Amino acid sequence: MTYAIISLGGKQYRVQEGQRLLVDRLAHEEGKTFHPAVLFVGGNGSSEFSPKGTQVTVKVVGSALGEKIRIGKYKKRTGYKRHTGHRSQLTQIEITAIGATKAAKPKTEKATAEKPAAEKPAEAKPKTPAKPRAAAKPKTKAEPAEAKAEPAEANEGAE
Repeated sequence: MTYAIISLGGKQYRVQEGQRLLVDRLAHEEGKTFHPAVLFVGGNGSSEFSPKGTQVTVKVVGSALGEKIRIGKYKKRTGYKRHTGHRSQLTQIEITAIGATKAAKPKTEKATAEKPAAEKPAEAKPKTPAKPRAAAKPKTKAEPAEAKAEPAEANEGAE
């Protein structure tokens, strides 16, 4: 495989083996390796979208600061001036390998047999069934409008 497209920090990068990149600050320490999400692998006349079992190995080389960006706002004849700036924190990475397949570690029978009985988890107790919820109480209905209107009509006739 000659190149791959990986996803780091919400951005996509086209990378080749041995290439160095400056990307947005990553949470990995200097000298550590990690495997970003692989979106595409291509080259040598073949290509594959979202390959399963293929990974890209990336090593963190160091950290750096991006170029300083200066921002100025100005409105004439009002005395309005504002200055601000920004300097990105970046991580330098190196692509060490492309196309290495993920290898699952085989479990040996000796490793599982050597564990003492004290380390084995106790059998889980079966859960008791959940209690049914109490039935909701019916809401009381408000008096009909006619019942409220009758006493008012009775007072009118008495006058």
